[in-house]
Amino acid sequence: MPKINSDVRMVTAYRPHMKIIGDILATTKDDLHLDGGASVTYLIRKANVSHTRISKILSNLVSQGLLEQVSSEGTFRYKISSNGREFLVAYQTFSRFAENFGLVI
Repeated sequence: MPKINSDVRMVTAYRPHMKIIGDILATTKDDLHLDGGASVTYLIRKANVSHTRISKILSNLVSQGLLEQVSSEGTFRYKISSNGREFLVAYQTFSRFAENFGLVI
């Protein structure tokens, strides 16, 4: 008779790359009390992404003009740009639209 493993494992849902980008942009937009911008550490915690992965994503978002990178006290901080705000609104609108049809993006 096979042994049954009684361990309960939680399976986390896969989060698409676009959802992570949306989370990062929303964090930099919503946390306006961070006048100097959001630190990498803060974004890692809020977006729940590893340092290696978020570094690549932040670099891409800055090069695409969706985030602004600001140097502050020897470290980089990130603020959402006007293009980033437009992108975030469009992304959120499309996400809601897709959810209304039962689609997950």
